[in-house]
Amino acid sequence: MPPAFVAHPEYDYPRDFKGYGEQGINPKWPNSAKIAVSFVINYEEGGERSVMHGDGQAEQNLRENPFGALRVNERNVSVESEYEYGSRAGFWRLFRLFNEHKMKYTMYAVAQACEENSDVVKRSVEEGHEIASHAYRWVDYHDFSIEKEKDYIKKGIESLKVLSGYAPKGWYYGRPSPHSRTLVPQVYEELGEELLWTSDTYADDVPYWTDLNYERDTSNPKGHLLLPYSYDCNDFKFHVVGSGFADPDGFYGHIKNAFDVLYEEGEKGMPKMMTIGLHCRIIGRPGRFGALKKFVEEIAQKEGVWVATRTEIAEAFRKEYPYKRGQLA
Repeated sequence: MPPAFVAHPEYDYPRDFKGYGEQGINPKWPNSAKIAVSFVINYEEGGERSVMHGDGQAEQNLRENPFGALRVNERNVSVESEYEYGSRAGFWRLFRLFNEHKMKYTMYAVAQACEENSDVVKRSVEEGHEIASHAYRWVDYHDFSIEKEKDYIKKGIESLKVLSGYAPKGWYYGRPSPHSRTLVPQVYEELGEELLWTSDTYADDVPYWTDLNYERDTSNPKGHLLLPYSYDCNDFKFHVVGSGFADPDGFYGHIKNAFDVLYEEGEKGMPKMMTIGLHCRIIGRPGRFGALKKFVEEIAQKEGVWVATRTEIAEAFRKEYPYKRGQLA
């Protein structure tokens, strides 16, 4: 058995099992909203593993057809075309839906993917949607050295700044290293850019603060705000055999149930946030898209629903609950 991985002590952090406790917290959303809803479009098409990018194999994750031999140093044109569907057709289907209902999404943008199709960033910015970082490439960062990961973080920030006109205010890896939670805000600070939130956590239904190791000896620490993401309200589960969504009705039923529970809690004075994770090549397929469309149309008719970008949610929370050192939640 290989030795256990030990994170560098300067980048490690404690776990927090208590959170906000029995009483919870009221985030006090704008206009007394009962729920904050965050739609996230993961834009990964062109940033995934590819022989053409020197990875030695095609992407194996989140694909329609999980079968077939894993071939080394050989293109898999079927997998490539699945991803291309997301950029060619799926994204624009989602784009039109949210614009029609005047709902703003956050794009988790893989920078290299966006370099291949910059129109998705350009049009999103023009329509008032948010561009957040989904790293420079959609790969596993676990085995990256600290310096290599820092270089990739910097590349991701700088690339999206060129494409969108601003450095992304938020960050989500999906496949982070044990060092990532500290490294991302550290690189932002070194570049003089503003980072308002990251989302590599699934630990709550509302944002929460954490301390940063490198601010231990500073007199004016900024802390780090985490906006929990969602694996359960996420269309990637269409591709999880045995424990995922068997059909569009399953997806719709799950996100509708989640919304109803959180909305009811908001009516009782404890508003929450709900994240729905989307992928252009998955929910953008016509057979699945109708389930999302139905959900969007329904919540558009509900009173007290705040559909917001993740930065809008972070800014609202920061206003009501500024960071205090030692305040893990």
